Amino acid sequence: MRLRALLDTDALGLRLLGGQDELDRTVRGVMTTDLRDPSRYLSGGELVLTGLAWRRDAADSEPFVRLLVQAGVAALAAGEAELGDVPDDLVLACARHRLPLFAVHESVAFATITEHVVRQVSGERAGDLAAVVDRHRRMMTSGPAGGGPDVVLDLLGSDLDLRAWVLSPAGRLIAGPKAAGPALPADVCAKLAAEHLAAVRTGRRGPHRVLVGGATYSLFPIRSSGRAPQAAHAARDVRESVLSDWLLAVEADAGDWAEERLDLLQGVTQLISVERDRRDAARTVRRRLAQEVLELVQTGAAPAEIAARLRVAAPVLLPGLGAAPHWQVVVARVEWDGGEIEGGPVTQSLLEEILVDPHATGPEPSDRIAVAHSGDEAIALVPLPAVSSEHDGSESGVLADALLASVREPLAAGLDGDGRVTLGVSAAVHSAEGLRGALEEARHARRVAAARPGRVCAAGHQELASHVLLLPFVPDDVRRAFTARLLDPLREYDRRHRAELIPTLEAFLECDGSWTRCASRLHLHVNTLRYRVGRIEQLTGRDLSRLEDKLDFFLALRMS
Repeated sequence: MRLRALLDTDALGLRLLGGQDELDRTVRGVMTTDLRDPSRYLSGGELVLTGLAWRRDAADSEPFVRLLVQAGVAALAAGEAELGDVPDDLVLACARHRLPLFAVHESVAFATITEHVVRQVSGERAGDLAAVVDRHRRMMTSGPAGGGPDVVLDLLGSDLDLRAWVLSPAGRLIAGPKAAGPALPADVCAKLAAEHLAAVRTGRRGPHRVLVGGATYSLFPIRSSGRAPQAAHAARDVRESVLSDWLLAVEADAGDWAEERLDLLQGVTQLISVERDRRDAARTVRRRLAQEVLELVQTGAAPAEIAARLRVAAPVLLPGLGAAPHWQVVVARVEWDGGEIEGGPVTQSLLEEILVDPHATGPEPSDRIAVAHSGDEAIALVPLPAVSSEHDGSESGVLADALLASVREPLAAGLDGDGRVTLGVSAAVHSAEGLRGALEEARHARRVAAARPGRVCAAGHQELASHVLLLPFVPDDVRRAFTARLLDPLREYDRRHRAELIPTLEAFLECDGSWTRCASRLHLHVNTLRYRVGRIEQLTGRDLSRLEDKLDFFLALRMS
């Protein structure tokens, strides 16, 4: 389609500010951005929509426009909702570079322009893809009954014979074609998400093609059509969004696709991004409730005041329960090497994803997520159905290890060696009086997790009453010296003789020194076990019948 056609469409409310002689340019797509340098996401021919959040002063307009021109965009459309009239410095910069510039009236949503452009471009290239936009609009206006992203994916299957799925960065299946047979297996979803995050982190241009389970998939990023975080350089931009962007996985090799089909799939990702923004907007109320409760807890408000806010939050988070349930606190933190990135919003989005029921599907699979952020950490208030009074909550609710079990592989790929995710979980509390203690408990548990090796770590409240709380805070040089003195002789002997003394020691301690249980576990004769334990004692000068020596070996194994 031509730029002139956009200007002639009254419903879009565009006003031309410059570039009258360039209106015959062809528009191939549309992108919404407020990044200071969006060039890495541009392929040429786009209508760029911006709310001008990237502009801090007049000097910012020239470099922004120059980057767009170098990327070959068709035109720029600036919204008037934020600053009112489009600044003169931007008008002049566009005129210097012969870049057509439109003003978008504050009453016109960028999503309206996006849908119009995608519908026109797709209609020219694939005919029936205009139906995608129409049905997507119905979805947007009628809510969940409209079908969500599944509508778009069904049409890709019926009209283009393409099987496609929408995945979260943590590998959760958000949407899939209803008529495409069995759902994509969870392990495949996790591997696809990991491959996508690794590709994004290394700066490879999409679509990313990967082979998983004998099938070839092409992975397209789905970026929010709302404002992206401002950033000083491209690497920072990636790290601020890599753990929150959805992806479209298509079971096909896009390496030999025509440009028209690639553009069409990019248009589909833009449609789905509108649904993503709708989902994020739906979480606003829950986020605000969590933020209000968090501020009350942190400022030492009276329990009665906190309880009143919880009574307001309970029907929103657990509709139909009536009375306020028990609560659990989860604290998480995303840290990048260098520490120059604001971690709170990134962690908030990621923690919302982690806390989603892993067995649920759809863009809004859970209403039980209320996450606030304070500084660089995100704090989730998790409501639980009332537990029996004979339990303290330790057997109910969220468990630290379970939270990260299914997302560890994708997140490790997204962190790519220079970031960490650490998470702590409190016990359940029965009233507002317990929330402050639960918050501190979750924070302490997260510190225990942070002291462990690995890129993705979690710890629960149970570990705060154990030696595990102390081990991470032993200085590294002390840990190394202690474990080397006890375990190095055994490792060296195992290396030379393949005697398996270390596994034998671990099993012996786990069986509480029981010869028969340990021999049965290791499938050994008791005499063979006694020989190995004797060799361990000979090599280390310790006596495994003594409690003190057993404890030393136990701690050495846990710290190694």
